[in-house]
Amino acid sequence: MPYAYKLIPSPVGQLKLIASDQGLAAILWENDSPRRVVLPVAEEASQHPVLDEAARQLNEYFAGKRKVFNLPLDFHGTAFQKEVWAELLRVPFGETRSYAQIAEAIGRPTASRAVGAANGRNPISIIAPCHRIIGTNGSLTGFAGGIAAKTWLLTLEGSFTPASATEPARTGDLFAHHR
Repeated sequence: MPYAYKLIPSPVGQLKLIASDQGLAAILWENDSPRRVVLPVAEEASQHPVLDEAARQLNEYFAGKRKVFNLPLDFHGTAFQKEVWAELLRVPFGETRSYAQIAEAIGRPTASRAVGAANGRNPISIIAPCHRIIGTNGSLTGFAGGIAAKTWLLTLEGSFTPASATEPARTGDLFAHHR
């Protein structure tokens, strides 16, 4: 199955969109670990219907004009990972869930750590909103795009307010784009 990719600029850094003929397979971060999401080599595509539509919808999202994505998705992972990722898709815009709540929702209440590991391997960041998953105590835990990007995304969605919007050391340069 051939994969194609497209690089797009965004307020949270350059994103690499990867798609197959079945749908969007990944959104990778600028400094993503090559081991986090492993897919066959992809060729750059100037024209690809899934990549073009994904880029359009992401741009609308970043502009605050889109709350729901409507794209074919092509997840690759274990059955457990896919179960977790499917639950991520159910977390509404502007809301957050804890790892424990996701574990409970998939009927595995003791699997919070495994949910965290699956969340970390989510290949389709932003659209399968792993950024909406936080610690039980409300803390912003690890995120492949970095905590500054997670903060920016949650702030965009209105589900997080930084302690002080004037503290760039906390939120990084990314937050400055959306003040």
